[in-house]
Amino acid sequence: MSIICIITARGGSKRIPKKNIKDFMGKPMLSYAINAAKGSKIFDEIMVSTDDNEIAQIAKEYGASVPFMRSEKTSSDYATTFDVIDEVINEYKKLGKNFDIICCIYPCVPFLKSETLINAYKKMGDHDGLAPVCKFPVPIEWALEITDNGILKILDREKCNTRSQDLIPKYYDVGMFYFCKTEKLYEHNSLAPDDTMAYVIDELECQDIDNEEDWQTAEMKYKILHNRG
Repeated sequence: MSIICIITARGGSKRIPKKNIKDFMGKPMLSYAINAAKGSKIFDEIMVSTDDNEIAQIAKEYGASVPFMRSEKTSSDYATTFDVIDEVINEYKKLGKNFDIICCIYPCVPFLKSETLINAYKKMGDHDGLAPVCKFPVPIEWALEITDNGILKILDREKCNTRSQDLIPKYYDVGMFYFCKTEKLYEHNSLAPDDTMAYVIDELECQDIDNEEDWQTAEMKYKILHNRG
């Protein structure tokens, strides 16, 4: 089984300028994804898909390949992850390379560890895919709304009065990485086909980084985890 790691790192971040290569705790953000992938030793190819020359240079410095630059079409704000992966797979086919399994890793994953990738790949086994998830801190059945005039609206009073231990835990996609069989990717046009295994991630090990406040929160989490050893 041949497996490729595709790290998607487009340039042009607006809310956090140069987010994918901005210094995070002493290293470019992108380096954490590359180092985790390299340390796992499960990939036949580790590449970065980017439209940015500076990102490409840093990717190469940390040991990833950039055999081609991302097209204008897949560099737009409207391109999906599937569009990017599809382009990468087809470009590698032109080079005579085919892969049975794809692992897509997003670039802002400073908490991603090689061991996580190894364990996730093992858990995937013969299934069609795997995605990391995190448990909601409280039951989503307890969700409330606030009306336009500030009144608290209980969506489901019966569920709101139910003990958390009597409700089935719910999880959300943490958007760190995905494993998927290539043939199933195209069958479902998705990185999460029907037979996708869940890999539960601790809340401290995942963080959306969309703005400066998220970035600062991620730094605090990193310091906590680092001090834990």
